[in-house]
Amino acid sequence: MGPLQGPRGRSAVVGTVTLCLAAGWALQTPRGVSLVVPQPNINATVAQNILLSVEYSCRGMATIEWKHVSSWGTTSIVEWRSGNSANISTVYKDRVTTFENGSIQLRNVGMRDAGYYFVTVMEEHGTNAYGTIIVNVYEIIYEDLHFVAVLFTFLAAVSAILICFMWLCNKSLHLFQKKTTHKLTASTTEEIELETIEC
Repeated sequence: MGPLQGPRGRSAVVGTVTLCLAAGWALQTPRGVSLVVPQPNINATVAQNILLSVEYSCRGMATIEWKHVSSWGTTSIVEWRSGNSANISTVYKDRVTTFENGSIQLRNVGMRDAGYYFVTVMEEHGTNAYGTIIVNVYEIIYEDLHFVAVLFTFLAAVSAILICFMWLCNKSLHLFQKKTTHKLTASTTEEIELETIEC
């Protein structure tokens, strides 16, 4: 069976993610850790900075872990224990900032950053909370317009050069025709004079 495509495929993926979120929410204990994801869908453009915002609460120390899942695979982004320094993976080393509330900022997003971001908050007493954020990354339309503008400028410059070349060719042709006409006129005049002398 091939990969799911089109509206049905997207609905199946969104339904599966929703089911996983609901299962994660149902497995949480009220006295353990709680996690809120205020913005589960984020739309971004290439080279933009995005904030994957969450808010957790728990009674003890918590460990926060973020993972990115896309068609290119699963990548661990960062893991840290509250109050300690973050262990950021080398792929995201210069692009991720962590916050005490469990949120992360991802700088300079690219097309490969689109996908699902899973956050797990693990309390030291063994309860976990899960959250998911879907990130869509779009290319900037201005890049296409920039390409069109550069192409238009290039074509205008080539057109100007061709027009100048045609003008020079036209002037050269006129000068050549003038010289040829002048020579023909002189030659015709000499012939008439010779005919007159012979008669």
